[in-house]
Amino acid sequence: MEVLDELVRSGKVRILACSNETSCGLMKSLATSECLGVARYESIQNNFSINNRRFEDELKQVCRQEGISLLPYSPLGGGVLSGKYLDGARPEGALFARYLEMAGSRQVEMAQRFAGPRALESTMRIVAIGQEAGMSPVTLATAWSKQHNFVASTIVGVSKEDQLDDIFAAIDLKLSDEVMTAVHKVTKEILYPMG
Repeated sequence: MEVLDELVRSGKVRILACSNETSCGLMKSLATSECLGVARYESIQNNFSINNRRFEDELKQVCRQEGISLLPYSPLGGGVLSGKYLDGARPEGALFARYLEMAGSRQVEMAQRFAGPRALESTMRIVAIGQEAGMSPVTLATAWSKQHNFVASTIVGVSKEDQLDDIFAAIDLKLSDEVMTAVHKVTKEILYPMG
């Protein structure tokens, strides 16, 4: 933390942030910064999506109490929440379609986690909620990700330019209480779909 503080003081870094940190690790770093009187983390970048709500278990509370904002990445669960892997589909060139072809690799395990049976069941229900609300599942998942009081912004990624339209549709979208309740019901009934 002292080295990071030097970078802030020298003007090379404006704000400190961490990524893929636990609540324990974040609290230890904050306590260290306070004890030493040095710059602290102001933001955290962790995976957070409808299919991966683990951030809400503990880190959400840490962020709220300590005034730290989340910049969630992978709001579409690696593209799974777009619905493109439903019904056994393996779209050509899609990330997890490629990963599933890498026999015995870490990538296969990741694909099975992100696009496993429980994640696909959850996704199927999210797609239906989006259809009923008149929006794409991409717009729904992106809007959901940014609609939490501990989220400052949402990090998105695309592999094709035409995928941006549904993401941009979420910029000023505030999901209705009915949609938020429907999503919450899915995630309550299918706890931790990614394991």
